[in-house]
Amino acid sequence: MQNSSKKIGDHGEYIARAHLVKQGYVILEANWRYKKLEVDIIAKKDQCVVFVEVKTRKSDIFGEPEVFVTKQKQKFLIAAAGQYMIQKNLDLEARFDIIAILQNNNNHTVKHLEDAFYPKLK
Repeated sequence: MQNSSKKIGDHGEYIARAHLVKQGYVILEANWRYKKLEVDIIAKKDQCVVFVEVKTRKSDIFGEPEVFVTKQKQKFLIAAAGQYMIQKNLDLEARFDIIAILQNNNNHTVKHLEDAFYPKLK
């Protein structure tokens, strides 16, 4: 049996994928893993690969869902994205989005933050 937060997260990712498809994105991967790193959704729109972190919460009492994408999590996503681009031999633009979902009972709101963060230049 799944725990409650895992169920909420899985449902949020389902909502996020449906949102992206409705917006014209093609889903390339869901829960793509490289070693210990994971990207919730990898999608493509036009000539851009979009790496999406999904955050789902039942309440915003502790803050909007997107504030839980920490700098450390961003670093992990950027590292995983780099590996994905290398493994798939992609020479396309890459972007990092966050989809924040607030869900209570049967209602949910979806906030899609495009270009939510950027890789640091060395």
